[in-house]
Amino acid sequence: MRINLMSVSVDDQRAAHTFYTDVLGFRTHRDIPIGDDAWLTVVSPEAPDGPELLLEPAHHPAVRAYREALVADGIPVAQFAVDDVEAEHTRLTARGVAFTQPPTDIGAAVIAVFDDTCGNLIQIITEKPEQAS
Repeated sequence: MRINLMSVSVDDQRAAHTFYTDVLGFRTHRDIPIGDDAWLTVVSPEAPDGPELLLEPAHHPAVRAYREALVADGIPVAQFAVDDVEAEHTRLTARGVAFTQPPTDIGAAVIAVFDDTCGNLIQIITEKPEQAS
């Protein structure tokens, strides 16, 4: 068993697509019209055949309360691995991304959290190599 697809609920699929591709650097994988929406997925350019991220329209009535509660508590809805959180923070800040938590060393990793402009908090992480005991 492996992870093939995960989703983030977004207020506006096209705005989310622009943010996730033009700002974060993901690539469009699928863009299939379905009524007023689309089956719209992006992938990492480092793993074009890897897991897809579905930019899911936030139409379901439970989504708003769920996302608002997570944001209010500072809880990210997804986590993306990066090679260097500090460098990614610098790159994304220069592109106008608003971070709610700056790079923070948590012992086993360095993390940071940003607002995806689509209703979600996203965490980036760089895990540290395991130390020999």
